[in-house]
Amino acid sequence: MKNRNILISSALVSLLALTYFSACSSSDAKEHEPAASTSLPVTETIQVQKGTLESSFQLPGELIAFQQVDLYAKVSSYVKKLQVDVGSEVKEGQLLVTLEAPELNSQLDGADSRLKSQEALYLASKATYDRLKETSETPGTVSQNDLDMAYAKQKSDLAQLDAMKAAYREIVDTKNYLVIRAPFSGVISARNVSAGAYVGPAGTGSFAPIFTLQEQKKLRLVVAVPDAYSRYMQNNSRVNFTVKSLTGKKFVAKVSRMAGALDIHLRSQRIEMDVLNDNKELLPGMIAEVNMPMNASDSTLIVPRSAVVNSTEKVFVIRVVHNKAEWVTVQTGREASGNIEVFGAIKPGDFIVKTANEEVRNGSAINK
Repeated sequence: MKNRNILISSALVSLLALTYFSACSSSDAKEHEPAASTSLPVTETIQVQKGTLESSFQLPGELIAFQQVDLYAKVSSYVKKLQVDVGSEVKEGQLLVTLEAPELNSQLDGADSRLKSQEALYLASKATYDRLKETSETPGTVSQNDLDMAYAKQKSDLAQLDAMKAAYREIVDTKNYLVIRAPFSGVISARNVSAGAYVGPAGTGSFAPIFTLQEQKKLRLVVAVPDAYSRYMQNNSRVNFTVKSLTGKKFVAKVSRMAGALDIHLRSQRIEMDVLNDNKELLPGMIAEVNMPMNASDSTLIVPRSAVVNSTEKVFVIRVVHNKAEWVTVQTGREASGNIEVFGAIKPGDFIVKTANEEVRNGSAINK
């Protein structure tokens, strides 16, 4: 029994010693463990600055003739002779077609006869008045009433003579329309009649134009610029364009005319550029791919694209104020080379998070 008590006491001593050494070991281990970090991770920020972006966008455009006109007959007539054909290059004032209208010759002969008859009547009434006036110089020979009547007859015949002259000139001018000349230098792009065809004025609904004349050494490049981009367009802006049929070639033009108003259907502004085409390499009707510059007239706030968060609720950047995150709603503009224009309640010098996301909550602490 005594030995048994001794064994129990030894076991208790050993257990107490083991517990003591375990506690000491655990305490030493805790002393050597690193303390848990309570600081926030460092967030990279940048300073907002003003600048300008040089960017561009592509739009389809159409090449059209600088001048184009459909040539009709002024009077109903027949085609006597065509002097040119499709593809002919013509100069301003060059004869294109000769027409004939036999009834105009008869009208001209009749007007000439009436003119000569009225001219004879006027000469007779003038001679009568001159004689009466000369006689009236002797007192009592001619009454004043007879003299006034002779003067009135002379004036009436003179007015009738002037009317006959105008009628004669009208028929002469109409006959001159039987010869059609080129109003400007260009190329005949269409011919719709042949010799002997009956032609008439435009607007009657049954006559096609005799010729279509185009000026092709100078073309217009027409582009419809959407409202969102029209503010970047300025006169003399340089643009580049290509056409599919001339692969690998780039052409240059300058903005020459701006409509100054939006098309009510397309909500776009018509922009025209003059294109020199002396070698006629480009043809009216070609579709061009136009590279339009987007150069702002003033500097704007520029930030990296990664700094702008486009959430389902709003578009914002995260401004850092006294180490606190502040969501600032912005509107975006042009984008180029990884940067983007922003407009909102921020100013140059503000610090924003460079790589922002919705995980950085509004009002949270930021270590920059």
